[in-house]
Amino acid sequence: MNGPSLARRQRSLGDPSAGYPLFPPLTRGCPRTSTAEIAYPLDVDYDYDRVDPGLFAQEPGADIARWSPLLPPLEAPTLGEGGTPLVAFDGVHVKDESRNPTWSHKDRLNRVTVSAALASGAPGIVVASSGNHGASAAAYAARAGLPAIVLTSAASPPAVQAFARAYGAKVVSVPVEARWPLLREVVDRLGYHPVSNQTVTHTGHPFGPEGYKTIAYELFRQLGRVPAAVFAPTGYAELLYGVWKGFTELRRLGVAETLPRMFSCETAAGGPHARALAAGAPAAIVELGRSDAYGIAGPVGGHRGVLAVRDSGGEAVLLTDEELRAAQRDLAGQGMWQELSGAAGVAGYRRLGRDFDGPVVCIATSSGFKDVGVGSESFPAVADPTLDDLLP
Repeated sequence: MNGPSLARRQRSLGDPSAGYPLFPPLTRGCPRTSTAEIAYPLDVDYDYDRVDPGLFAQEPGADIARWSPLLPPLEAPTLGEGGTPLVAFDGVHVKDESRNPTWSHKDRLNRVTVSAALASGAPGIVVASSGNHGASAAAYAARAGLPAIVLTSAASPPAVQAFARAYGAKVVSVPVEARWPLLREVVDRLGYHPVSNQTVTHTGHPFGPEGYKTIAYELFRQLGRVPAAVFAPTGYAELLYGVWKGFTELRRLGVAETLPRMFSCETAAGGPHARALAAGAPAAIVELGRSDAYGIAGPVGGHRGVLAVRDSGGEAVLLTDEELRAAQRDLAGQGMWQELSGAAGVAGYRRLGRDFDGPVVCIATSSGFKDVGVGSESFPAVADPTLDDLLP
């Protein structure tokens, strides 16, 4: 059942008739359909006729290789990613991705992208990231025996920078506007494999969302059905699209009959996917305001998020930091401490205030340890403690 990869080619999301070999991964978007203003991502096609539907009878668990026929070749060793719990919370189900090896959903993506680096014979990987993605990429590179360069910004949390350095990565803080030119130079001159975006609108790595598909497979098994709606924290929308694609595959293979509505949960300080959907555009770039939700606060959107929301009949939900903090606080009160961005799924569901005919899943993406300012607050010792000091 868990056999070799059935991935066979890359396909343009700008023009599905434009196809390319599976390797090398086209990390700068579709060369045929992209322009100076819009970059179209690549998707991965499979030989679906050869997929055994019994693949989805297995129970979810750690190591996404259990879904290997529907993933690109997995050359990188596992760190035990996947198999995260589904926790009942306030009338919805929370898929807690902070339980992954580096405490975020990015581990699913990086198992796949670091595998692509190994399969391509790259001497190392490079990533531009202010948080979870850089730490996760560094961990999977270390596990695979590859050097890693992480280009981050001085404003990123020191704890997250320390996290990436702990895995042996070369972590360099640079001005935000310098990150992507430097990344392209590392790729072009050193031959390192890029595991983050290089294009004007977001395309990212064509294999990346394939790792996120496994969330859909797990949800189907955990719920015993397809959810009615999925709310996902959304920055570049690779997570949102990957989960959507996983559910479309379940229906294509005859395993499921329905599809969920997908909701992008974005910070109101930016919201590029909300802008693109409102304008009927394939993607958008917006002016970014102030937000502490650095994991989802970005000015650049991509076509994947537009497709997932539009094709599923979902919506884009814009959230204030105050709404995110309320959801973060309530999740922590039930034992699930998420970083501010990670609480966006729950905040988005609350913001929408709508009933659904079936279960609702809110994806929670990352541990609260990774937030800006965590650990900087000091708490003075009580000089002469009494029992009253111990009471809530």
